Amino acid sequence: MSLALVFPGQGSQSVGMMAALAKDSPLIEATFATASNVLGYDLWKRSQEGPADALAATECTQPLMLTAGVATYRLWRERGGPQPAMMAGHSLGEFTALVAAGCLDFETAVDLVRFRAEAMQAAVPPGQGGMAAILGLEDMDVEDACREAAQGEVVEAVNFNSPGQVVIAGAAAAVARAIQATTERGARRAMALPVSVPAHSSLMVPAAERLRERLAVTALRAPAEVAVYGVDVKTHTTADGIRAALVKQQHTPVYWAATVRTMIAAGAGVLLECGPGKVLTGLNRRIDKNRDIVMLALEDPKSFDEALAAVRAN
Repeated sequence: MSLALVFPGQGSQSVGMMAALAKDSPLIEATFATASNVLGYDLWKRSQEGPADALAATECTQPLMLTAGVATYRLWRERGGPQPAMMAGHSLGEFTALVAAGCLDFETAVDLVRFRAEAMQAAVPPGQGGMAAILGLEDMDVEDACREAAQGEVVEAVNFNSPGQVVIAGAAAAVARAIQATTERGARRAMALPVSVPAHSSLMVPAAERLRERLAVTALRAPAEVAVYGVDVKTHTTADGIRAALVKQQHTPVYWAATVRTMIAAGAGVLLECGPGKVLTGLNRRIDKNRDIVMLALEDPKSFDEALAAVRAN
């Protein structure tokens, strides 16, 4: 059975994140120091002191989550964890996976995702867009509710995360109407998310075009030994293919449930989440309930020990 690593995106950040791992190895803060040199501010200090609103601003969140994921992966390798057979990242996490797979230099990636975040925020200024998580409805019911709520504005299903969990995004007023429409359809919960841009919606097309121009002059290498799955549930074996996929994921939905099922079908028997929190691990367990598949989040020294033991046992 193969090892797969998955990297979270925006929404998994929290004040004080990574503190337990930083006590375990100086590698964590060293990785944050490298990112800080690129960004021009102390990213580690901001992650530990907050405030939460600063971490939730997409210009901070994207380099923060990239750095956290890369730091966790580096510690995994330092602790003797093997290179995985496959990787995937949720949204912004795709960039982290590409760094871990050796396709993209870390410093280059930090600057790239900062640019990506700025382009996204410029496309839809703060307060004009929004996202919401809808729990307990079928995918098609969420899509129907979005069509009803649009009323000439944009609101779309953008993250198909697991059975019964879909994230929507679009213009703020349309998202609010869609929350009401899904509630009326029987959603168990419909809640606005603390993000400042409507990611993966068609409102991000201008940002995607700016990213396309930036990627055209960004050095990328094809993955050598690791299959890296993208937003289109495919692996890409050329630099140009990776560039095209990263542009596409800016303004089209994330099919996370399909990605996880594809990796499991390809032989993944251990799925480890590299980064703060357990968001993806929770989703993965809802996507596939097979108890023989090990799903863990690498969030503290104890979970690293458990994951290393699981890999050796498999």
